[in-house]
Amino acid sequence: MHKRTLGNSSLEVSALGLGCMGLNHGYGPATDTQQAIALIRSAVDRGVTFFDTAEVYGPYLNEQVVGEALAPVRDQVVIATKFGFTFGADNKQQILNSRPEHIRLAVEGSLRRLKTDFIDLLYQHRVDPDVQIEDVAGVVRDLIGEGKVKHFGLSEAGAQTIRRAHSVQPVTALQSEYSLWWREPEQETLPTLKELGIGFVPFSPLGKGFLTGTVAADATYGSDDFRSIVPRFSQSALQANQGLVALIRQIAAQKQATPAQIALAWLLAQAPWIVPIPGTTKLHRLEENLGGADIILDAAELQSIDTSLAQIRIEGERYPEALKARVGR
Repeated sequence: MHKRTLGNSSLEVSALGLGCMGLNHGYGPATDTQQAIALIRSAVDRGVTFFDTAEVYGPYLNEQVVGEALAPVRDQVVIATKFGFTFGADNKQQILNSRPEHIRLAVEGSLRRLKTDFIDLLYQHRVDPDVQIEDVAGVVRDLIGEGKVKHFGLSEAGAQTIRRAHSVQPVTALQSEYSLWWREPEQETLPTLKELGIGFVPFSPLGKGFLTGTVAADATYGSDDFRSIVPRFSQSALQANQGLVALIRQIAAQKQATPAQIALAWLLAQAPWIVPIPGTTKLHRLEENLGGADIILDAAELQSIDTSLAQIRIEGERYPEALKARVGR
């Protein structure tokens, strides 16, 4: 597995990380704990050194699984987790909370569940409009000084918030959605990150499964699957967006690859400081995804893809209305 460095930092990671959320949160029933641990350890065996989790995934369960899986190889891997919420009595209601005292409590909990003395990369999961970002960055700066955190990250933050946070504590990475069917970060986010020397970690690089070509136009999802409330996964939108899948399949056939591998190779080709974190619950999909790091798209191929994409209109919002206010602030 090739290595990449996140921005101007010293944080070197595998070119593809593993997004661990889907192992027990967001996409239907949780994977058996021992199976999840085995999958994470299989990723390590295949050269993955970058693992992404968060206290909100579960809540808490995902960090416990990741901590258990990586404890034997802790000195060989980079663990990223996130703070930024408190939870209702049933642990289902998510309430934004980045107050300084809560950040410290969250970090102590994450350290305990992850079975580690430090967090390699600590993200604010979503911007909290009730707390100045400078105060958030200041707390993380202090935690770095105490050795409990190594690097500071933001998730789904807007360009001005990134700048303000970076002025207090250098931001190592931004994690936000970016893929062949969500290219909004190219407008303002990517230029800002390039200017400031900040790495980019795209989540949902396979479009929550859509870009793999395995999602049927008439697919439906249960209430325990986040996609059931995502407008882009309504049947009308799935049908309307099949042209994008057809394009990716065509490119995949030309490169003797799979659609998922093309989607990941395209992201990797956008900048050397981009590190996607595809998730999966299946070993054969993990191996397929990792193969995307070996596919090279040259300038002519990238230009051809851009030209073709410009002719495809993507239908459907990526978040339901109630959640849109949490992103891009």
